[in-house]
Amino acid sequence: MGKIRIAFFDAKEYDRNSFVRANEKAEYEIAFFETRLTEDTCRLAQGSDVVCVFVNDDINRRVIDALVEMGVRLIALRCAGYNNVDIEYAYKKIHVVRVPAYSPYAVAEHAMALLLTSVRRIHKAYIRTKDFNFSLSGLTGFDLHGKTVGVVGTGKIGRVFADICKGFGMHVIAYDKFPAEGSGIEYVSLEELIRKSDVISFHCPLTDENRHMVNQETIAQMKKGVILINTSRGALIDAEALVEGIKDRKIGAACLDVYEEESNVFFHDYSNHIVDDDTLARLISMPNVIVTSHQAFLTEEALTNIADTTLENVAEFFAEEYSKNEVCYKCPEVSNCGQEHRKKCF
Repeated sequence: MGKIRIAFFDAKEYDRNSFVRANEKAEYEIAFFETRLTEDTCRLAQGSDVVCVFVNDDINRRVIDALVEMGVRLIALRCAGYNNVDIEYAYKKIHVVRVPAYSPYAVAEHAMALLLTSVRRIHKAYIRTKDFNFSLSGLTGFDLHGKTVGVVGTGKIGRVFADICKGFGMHVIAYDKFPAEGSGIEYVSLEELIRKSDVISFHCPLTDENRHMVNQETIAQMKKGVILINTSRGALIDAEALVEGIKDRKIGAACLDVYEEESNVFFHDYSNHIVDDDTLARLISMPNVIVTSHQAFLTEEALTNIADTTLENVAEFFAEEYSKNEVCYKCPEVSNCGQEHRKKCF
């Protein structure tokens, strides 16, 4: 076949820079589009072999049908999560690959940065001193040492975050549906973690099972003053319940790099506009809430790894009968697949 053509959606300057560098040797034909991939924009992929997408692109069944009709053979996610892709519907229609690990340190370190900023009021102090206000009133924080942190999800990112917390002298407990054997992590039930933790940090993928795992009921079981950190997927937390939990003084602080309705807001500049999302506006207005715009992954190392792995996935797909980073709805050959059969999933 001729030169492989990639339609690259939701492209930002940092995406272009990293992928242009990574593509110097591969020499794929990449068309960068600033718009997200949706039902209205999928026609931009006409004539492409691959669509490259990010976390807020919407790959539903109608988009999948349109891509297949246009002859697109591969959906290349440049991220680890794939909850924005209808994986079940894509099965036996179009292949999907992802970047399972790009820099667990980037996300874990950002989670700790959010926590430290919150508990030591660094964001408030920064604003004050810019106005030459050196008062310490209202800036009292607390030690992390000796506090209990609950880590939900102990993949690579969760384990790195747990190690960072141990370095601060925190007591780490964790919950994972599939515990990491031999990790030395103290696993407890989700219910126990929710009850005992002073800080809860989420590092798990979004599934139908754990959507809104933080809700009115689970918040009621938490310690008064608990701090929630979410650098994973927004819909793990019911945003309306979060607002009420903060108003009721049950939740002491929230550190959010993701938000369940972020797709039309994050990665864009709305500084001169009125944001229609009242829940997000309320959260941002609260003094004990820190929101960053899904930037936990954003380091030079992570961007390089994302670009390199994504293009390696494309090369492997078109050259081999095996795609190690393929996302599969189900595999009849092997339970809990993991590409152990060493061939494409269909």
